[in-house]
Amino acid sequence: MSKRGMLIVLSGPSGVGKGTIRKAIFEQDDNKFHYSISMTTRKKRPGEVNGKDYYFVSKDEFENEIAAGDMLEYARYVDNYYGTPLKYVNKMLDSGKDVFLEIEVKGAMQVRKKCADGLFIFLTPPDLMELRHRIIERGTDDLATIDKRMKRAVGEIEMMQNYDYAVVNDEIPAAVEKIKTIIRAERWRVKRFLPDYKKQLGDVLK
Repeated sequence: MSKRGMLIVLSGPSGVGKGTIRKAIFEQDDNKFHYSISMTTRKKRPGEVNGKDYYFVSKDEFENEIAAGDMLEYARYVDNYYGTPLKYVNKMLDSGKDVFLEIEVKGAMQVRKKCADGLFIFLTPPDLMELRHRIIERGTDDLATIDKRMKRAVGEIEMMQNYDYAVVNDEIPAAVEKIKTIIRAERWRVKRFLPDYKKQLGDVLK
């Protein structure tokens, strides 16, 4: 049986560039991660593709998934639902493949409760003024929504203490390399080796 894969969770405040960083990692030739596509009720942005960037569904469809217990995590953010379908994640991890999640902070905390052995990385902006600038430059929100996002971002940044690592997204290539370095180091943690060796010792002593 394959050794269970590692769950890697990247999150941070809205507008920090989670999607940009994730895409940059997955575009590299040495990428072997499996991306778990999130489900959302928000409208598609220009250039986004259903089933590639997100699974775009109605509010009723999303709430049916919640009721059936088929979501690893979910959150309601600025009047829209976001979440991670459970079946795909378990299937990939059980087959020994590493799964990469790019999700909101509230959802990441739900995953932390269910998957304590996951790797949790917080992507943070250089400062709050830069974050506001990035959200405005994106051009998808009106000023009232931007104010909502900024207020939410303050609370989300305070949640950084619940993560394993923090990476400042100042320059994309630098942030990508920091995240990859963290993942490489995490593979060599004693807690990831010990279960296998305990099993081997048990087999020897039989």
